[in-house]
Amino acid sequence: METLSVADARGLVTAMATARPPGPDVGDVADGVLRGAAGPLAYRRYRPASPGPHPIVVYFHGGGWVLGDLDADDPFCRDLCVQSDAVVVSVDYRHAPEARFPAAADDGFAALRWIAANADALGGDASRIAVCGWSAGGNIAAVVCQMARDAGGPDIAGQVLVTPVTDCDLTRDSYVVNADGYVLTTALMRWFWDHYADPADRRDPKASPLRARDLSGLPPALVVTCEFDPLRDEGAAYADALAAAGVEARHLPCRGQIHTSVPAVDVILSATSARAEIGAALRRFLAAPASVERARRSS
Repeated sequence: METLSVADARGLVTAMATARPPGPDVGDVADGVLRGAAGPLAYRRYRPASPGPHPIVVYFHGGGWVLGDLDADDPFCRDLCVQSDAVVVSVDYRHAPEARFPAAADDGFAALRWIAANADALGGDASRIAVCGWSAGGNIAAVVCQMARDAGGPDIAGQVLVTPVTDCDLTRDSYVVNADGYVLTTALMRWFWDHYADPADRRDPKASPLRARDLSGLPPALVVTCEFDPLRDEGAAYADALAAAGVEARHLPCRGQIHTSVPAVDVILSATSARAEIGAALRRFLAAPASVERARRSS
């Protein structure tokens, strides 16, 4: 894919999505527009069939900050909605190279703030909000948690980071041993970074959240990594760094899986148990208001 133009790569991703299973049914699905950092952003809201109001999961899709849209992770968002019994709001943040760093991160935080302020209209409970993201979306989710902590809110009850980008260092062992052959390659990650951020910006914690000076006071986390993924080691390193900073952090390593396994609902059946654990983690995070969890963390 890294040999393609951005337009052709996006076309390929769109074409590949047409052949996949649709994911589970949910109560209802609706598209809308929210206020981003620099203008309107599209979102898709998934609501459970059970009576509400429900807690809310703010979701950021994968695609290396360049690819993907509201359709890209639609089956995974449906699965998250069913597994967590929460409203899932998938945000279509601005993409590179048209909007480079820190556009995606700023849009993620603006979306979180808008969703928290408009929770009632979305059928959700503003006191129980978690964030979740896959790949580059996991990067955005992690950064949003740091931004919300530093800004004094909105309160986030938990974060689920699925094979996240947490650092710009492409020399880690997993980038060497998993460089080729597992869909996401080291060359493709370099292509993504080149489109998203200048070299001078990549060490900024808003691009590489692992490099933040202080990781204390962040929401409890589940960090999912896959064995045959270039991003494996930086995900594990982020889980370890969170735990070292006193954050409740669980690392879920998925043996035998590749970078794209977890969101491949009804395609990669061996990742079904990981998706169930993600749903269980979200239910646990969202069982109490985020303000209660924040008070517990600060005590």
